[in-house]
Amino acid sequence: MKFGLFYELQLPRPWGPDDEHKLFKNSLAEVALADRLGFDQVWSVEHHFLEEYSHSASPELFLAAASQRTERIRLGHGIVQLPKEINHTARVAERIATLDLLSDGRVDFGTGEASSTAELEGFDVEWSTKRAQWEDNLDAVTRMMVEEPFAGWDGPWLTMPPRNVIPKPLQKPHPPLWVACSQPSTIDLAATKGIGALSFAFIDPTEAESRVRGYYDIISSSACDPAGFAVNPNVAIVLPLLCHDDQQVALDRALEGAQFFGYALGHYYVFGTQRPGHTDIWNAFKNSRGSAFGSTGNTLVGRDDSGDPPPSDGDGVLRSGIGTPAQLREILRRYEDAGVDQVVFLTQAGRTRHDHICESLELFASEVMPEFAARDAAHAAAKHTRLAGAVANAMRRKAPPRVLDPEYTYTAKGKL
Repeated sequence: MKFGLFYELQLPRPWGPDDEHKLFKNSLAEVALADRLGFDQVWSVEHHFLEEYSHSASPELFLAAASQRTERIRLGHGIVQLPKEINHTARVAERIATLDLLSDGRVDFGTGEASSTAELEGFDVEWSTKRAQWEDNLDAVTRMMVEEPFAGWDGPWLTMPPRNVIPKPLQKPHPPLWVACSQPSTIDLAATKGIGALSFAFIDPTEAESRVRGYYDIISSSACDPAGFAVNPNVAIVLPLLCHDDQQVALDRALEGAQFFGYALGHYYVFGTQRPGHTDIWNAFKNSRGSAFGSTGNTLVGRDDSGDPPPSDGDGVLRSGIGTPAQLREILRRYEDAGVDQVVFLTQAGRTRHDHICESLELFASEVMPEFAARDAAHAAAKHTRLAGAVANAMRRKAPPRVLDPEYTYTAKGKL
């Protein structure tokens, strides 16, 4: 099983004049540390206008900065929003290819639709069209990265004449494709399109096992019709992380941040009313102190070194990655047994301190990660062997890159 880090770039109010600057610098320092420690991946989200919850509006710049501070860690867009009003499809292809070249081929290309009214209405995206836009633009953007020249597009949501979309990515045919998944139906959709499932909903190992099984059943069937020019069969899930030798210290340092993550998510996607520039979500969270949005009510943290179970506080999966090395090894073995390919850790949440995050990463890397890293190569090889025939059959169902009429031209027109 592989391990990644997940960045929303959260910044609870009140904000000081240099707080955003410190947030970005500290997060990049954490990514550089994770690279040295052997973490496999960093994922950066794309959100707009979601004050306090996410200040990650330009993940392409964050990941580009990370690419120059790191050597081996993979750089994941988790995700690029594909409605054309937010990101024109050709610009997405250009940015992904550029980052892949800058990083020596370390990019993972996650996509999605966006799903908050703050973002969709802010960019004048019609809610009812976002899934259709994602499907149309995903098909187009992968062709932009492999067709030379791109043979143009005349779809329901994108119209574009033939152009040679450059540069091309270093990874061939293109970086691995993923999609953001918050519902089981989207994980199934990912499988039908032969792309990795980034499950951003906190789920327990039993639920993960069911979703992983369903995903790979579809990947192995004739229902898999690849969206790109390579199949990326992988399932990743997100958990909070704070590793410390003392369980109570770990909870004291990180549980509130994980709870705020859940509360702020609910504020923008379920129950909140936002007055731009004024609403104080952190204050509302501190005054609510109810169960966090997304809580399962089941404690998933393992027993500590004394053999005593940790106290249940009703936060379930939100606390399942917060604890001692022994506790984390126990819970992560359950996700490994469930077939999860990557656990992506939310470390920077709420007001969790930068130095505490760095201490946690170092302890996790020395005391927890080696066991799983030692088994990962064999797991990946066995999965490749198991799926090789199904993947080959799926790729035979994919329409090949198109060839543009060699006589096609366009005439320069403009003013100097």
